Amino acid sequence: MKMDASVNVLGGKLAPCSGNPVTGYFRDGACNTCIQDRGSHTVCAVMTDEFLAYSKYVGNDLSTPRPEFQFPGLKAGDQWCLCAGRFLQAHDEGCAPQVKLAATHQRALDIVPLEVLYEHALPESTG
Repeated sequence: MKMDASVNVLGGKLAPCSGNPVTGYFRDGACNTCIQDRGSHTVCAVMTDEFLAYSKYVGNDLSTPRPEFQFPGLKAGDQWCLCAGRFLQAHDEGCAPQVKLAATHQRALDIVPLEVLYEHALPESTG
């Protein structure tokens, strides 16, 4: 798999999203992506109880540990590379989590408008 260039939505170097728990399509701690990443795991988001409940409700349980996949389960405050489509869906439903723009891959813009990402940006991630 050939990884896309590690560039964020601000045009800079992609910052890490989370090393604990380790996130990303490549499980490298960053929201790197490639053509095989059909879910576009490109939005670095800070989990909330509301978003985790919503995600479970729509069929993607991110809070239950899955040891067989080395997945610890997420809790509020954890950072995770979300699928861009799921993030946009949560935005449309009014329960999108905050995002770290510097750690959100530019390919997220194929699905999520930059203005929407800015609406949910953590204050320190916009400058």
